[in-house]
Amino acid sequence: MKRTDYIDWNTYFMGIALLSSMRSKDPNTQVGACLVDTEKKIVGIGYNGFPTGVSDDLFPWDNKSENYLENKYPYVVHAEANAILNANVSLKNCSLYVTLFPCDECAKIIIQSGIKQIYFLQDKYDKTPSNLAAKKMLDACKIKYIKLENFKMEIKV
Repeated sequence: MKRTDYIDWNTYFMGIALLSSMRSKDPNTQVGACLVDTEKKIVGIGYNGFPTGVSDDLFPWDNKSENYLENKYPYVVHAEANAILNANVSLKNCSLYVTLFPCDECAKIIIQSGIKQIYFLQDKYDKTPSNLAAKKMLDACKIKYIKLENFKMEIKV
């Protein structure tokens, strides 16, 4: 008889996103993303970090400086954008699994790429202007976003 205690697809793909987030060197927020096509094949993964060739030892990781250029924000590529950029296939009708709800800038990229649903774990910026703008755009484009409630992942070795 086959096993019956295997994980479901949402747990599997969000687990990949969580594992990807562990690659992030950001001291405050680690985000991972996993793109999945309609046949349940992974077509892209990413995490938040600096662009290829930009040294994370020479640029700031701070997020509290009053000087915009001394913060991480103008330099970090978000996990969603990295996953989309790492994909080498059309993303039309794909699903995105991401550990943190996308910001407005990522929402634009998600919409442009043809992704049709987003699964997420956290929405810690809920009701901020960026979050409200992202949801407004996603709603206008009929892109579903689903919070994975009660998400648990236990690894048995």
